[in-house]
Amino acid sequence: MKNVLLTGGIYHPFDETSAALVSLFAELGVESVVTENVAEAVAELEHAELFTINALRWRMENDDKYAPHRARWAFELPEASASRIESFVESGGSLLAMHTASICFDTWYDFGQLLGGRWRWGSSFHPELGPVEVQAVVEHPVTDGLSRFELADEVYHNLEVAADSEVLLEARVPGSDWQAVAWCREWGQGRVVYDALGHGPESLACSPHRRLLRQSMLWLMGEI
Repeated sequence: MKNVLLTGGIYHPFDETSAALVSLFAELGVESVVTENVAEAVAELEHAELFTINALRWRMENDDKYAPHRARWAFELPEASASRIESFVESGGSLLAMHTASICFDTWYDFGQLLGGRWRWGSSFHPELGPVEVQAVVEHPVTDGLSRFELADEVYHNLEVAADSEVLLEARVPGSDWQAVAWCREWGQGRVVYDALGHGPESLACSPHRRLLRQSMLWLMGEI
């Protein structure tokens, strides 16, 4: 089985987190192709069963602070690429979307429907990286054996979650309300899991989080 992993972007150690995800896939016998090139990733879907987005790629026009990074990382997804990704999932492919994936592809207005939710500029935000409490909120193959655990991460607040997404995890920082941070859904014949955690390698090294990801991968592969 083959996985295509799109990586790269600003403000995050994507090299380290993508390597951790590749290692988890390898433990399950899945080979990964890793690229920062979106066009290359989309082309590789023809030969893959899984697509992982661990990247931060959007137009970066929201604030002047992004100006120094636009030449390297600003991106607008072509309509043909959006159609290819959607048809990949509809026809039975699976999508694992990590952390900043909910911010990606800001001109693809239906991406939030495919993903089951997304970041809302002007409403969504996150506190500083720090201690986070996480809890499973539903019985599901992805959350099997999980209850409450702690890790160091960012908690995305006020994500727009689709009504038909099944929320798997909530998280909070001290003094904050619980926030939906992981969900799953089916799209056509395919499956989708979004995990808003995973800012850095310390999050992916947390045993319960690794369990969640491993079970997510197995569910996406149709093995549980």
